[in-house]
Amino acid sequence: MNEVSNINVTPFTVGDVHFGDGRLAVIAGTCVIESQEHALMVARECAASARRVGVDYVFKASFDKANRSSHKSFRGLGMEAGLEVLAHIKKEIDVPVTTDVHDAAQVERVAAVVDMLQIPAFLCRQTDLLHAAARTGRAVNVKKGQFLAPHDAANIVEKMRAAGCEKLLLTERGASFGYNNLVVDMRSLVIMRGFGVPVVLDATHSLQLPGGLGHATGGQPQFIEPLARAGVACGVDAVFLEVHDRPREALSDATTQYPLDRFESLIAKLAALHEVVHSDQA
Repeated sequence: MNEVSNINVTPFTVGDVHFGDGRLAVIAGTCVIESQEHALMVARECAASARRVGVDYVFKASFDKANRSSHKSFRGLGMEAGLEVLAHIKKEIDVPVTTDVHDAAQVERVAAVVDMLQIPAFLCRQTDLLHAAARTGRAVNVKKGQFLAPHDAANIVEKMRAAGCEKLLLTERGASFGYNNLVVDMRSLVIMRGFGVPVVLDATHSLQLPGGLGHATGGQPQFIEPLARAGVACGVDAVFLEVHDRPREALSDATTQYPLDRFESLIAKLAALHEVVHSDQA
């Protein structure tokens, strides 16, 4: 009997994508929007793979990476240009889209375009930002900070519900484990899902080595697939993956991008594993 998948959560939909009702969803895309052409290509490929495999899919990409290690690092296209790209993807590829918001002042403008707002891990305790996101009526995915214990995420859920959020995801993306290292405690998936909300495993950011390259974040991409499989085996509702056609040339998080040409094979394995995990509930 799987302990995570048998916890009752409040299911919801984002477009045609289901969270919390026994299906597996995949949230995937590039770390940052590098160009409209590139983002469209990645979205098109990921959406086609998800359709062939039979999993629900949300495209993700950031218009700004405000927490880069170095001031010299590429941050993105900016909010207005980035939102234009996301709106184009939403219309042309016909998939829900999500992106980060970093400040309460950004929320209303971004919510007018995207289907789901994402709260970065470093900002998960920022009450004004959480409340602003909740009040939009959009689905909100809050990434648990690397500095939080999983039971502390109960406060995030309480804040969001107090502000009227009815569509909430919590994402596990690793916890600080000494300097320049993260570890995923699989118990956190059980604990956070116990708050009654669907849970996501971020299988790429969880393998970062924060600041590990001095001027940039390092990573251990060789463990992305086994970590994703472990999360699905634990019964998570969705898997978050950052993918790129040329991972080593990615303009952000190059050390933890999953190869686009292996994306379909991975999600097919995850879908098959998900079916086994949930077979005892049929």
